[in-house]
Amino acid sequence: MKFKLLKKDVSTNARLGELKTVHGKIQTPIFMPVGTAATVKGVHQHEIEKDTLAQIILGNTYHLYLRPGLDIIEKAGGLHQFMNWQKPILTDSGGYQVYSLSGRRKIKEEGVKFQSHIDGSYHWFTPENVMDIQRTIGADIIMAFDECTPYPCDYKYAKRSMHMTHRWLKRCCERFDSTQGKYGYEQSLFPIVQGSVYKDLRRQSAEEIASFEREGNAIGGLSVGEPHELMYEMTEVVCEVLPEDKPRYLMGVGTPSNLLENIALGIDMFDCVMPTRNARNGMLFTSEGTINIKNKKWADDYSPIDPNGTSFVDQYYNKAYLRHLFSVGELLGKQIATLHNIRFYLWLMEEARNHLTEGNFDSWKNEMVKKLDRRL
Repeated sequence: MKFKLLKKDVSTNARLGELKTVHGKIQTPIFMPVGTAATVKGVHQHEIEKDTLAQIILGNTYHLYLRPGLDIIEKAGGLHQFMNWQKPILTDSGGYQVYSLSGRRKIKEEGVKFQSHIDGSYHWFTPENVMDIQRTIGADIIMAFDECTPYPCDYKYAKRSMHMTHRWLKRCCERFDSTQGKYGYEQSLFPIVQGSVYKDLRRQSAEEIASFEREGNAIGGLSVGEPHELMYEMTEVVCEVLPEDKPRYLMGVGTPSNLLENIALGIDMFDCVMPTRNARNGMLFTSEGTINIKNKKWADDYSPIDPNGTSFVDQYYNKAYLRHLFSVGELLGKQIATLHNIRFYLWLMEEARNHLTEGNFDSWKNEMVKKLDRRL
């Protein structure tokens, strides 16, 4: 994997870049649709590639480990072949899912013992076997095993957890560096900055993970309930420390305005279930604000979902028709909404890159943020 920094914004810390992997190039800043269980829910791979123009998607180590299981994925030749997606894939480490299992897991220095949410069976995740699992899954970019702390989080716990994440990172690197990819191509390992919402811990963690000199770095433990301003403060502190010549990935973020504000702070990569999950519930993102398509006010509105044509969906479907599909429970409604939201997020990234190229990102961002948070 190679990362090239193409341009830095003069008014903000935003960056324009290009990430090269064996499965293709990624223009940054970029958003990665979440394909939890070897699929972006409800849509075909060819739609994600050709209709939303996604450059990379995310897979979930925890869910793929449980179902379909590593044997099935390995026999298929890795996740790319199993799901027929030939562009880049990033897998998370399962740390966030383990965190979300609060009543079903026990964290120790060795690793985490947890119960499957499917059948209650017990499993172990350790820094070593999480590297092995992600080797078998075969993603281009894999994540170090970490503990994601909750919000709010006591300072002492956050500090203790951060140091354990650093020790786990050392074990991850040792295992990763002593093994090879299984499918004839190299993989890249990203460490994860932790430290909850404490600036001194975030700075210390960023310095520690940067010292490992991996090919990219991630920021975890945010977007877990803290106010947006705290998220931005932590991101700014971390970006001041992380090396400029490597991609920075902010995990699990967020709303469209969150993405733009964090791009301005120096983030290159994002993922979040928000566009797909909200779509299935009728919440649509547009360049003028958000729409609850289930509302009666759209029943006889025959205008495009987004008047500015941010999505290919706008060429074919109007608000009244999409509301009808939701009101009668047609699955097509959720599919159209999902494609629209993913395409909108990726359109927003394209626009950010265009305005970075043109040199007017900051003024464009400030105007867009005002509109993105409106309820229509």
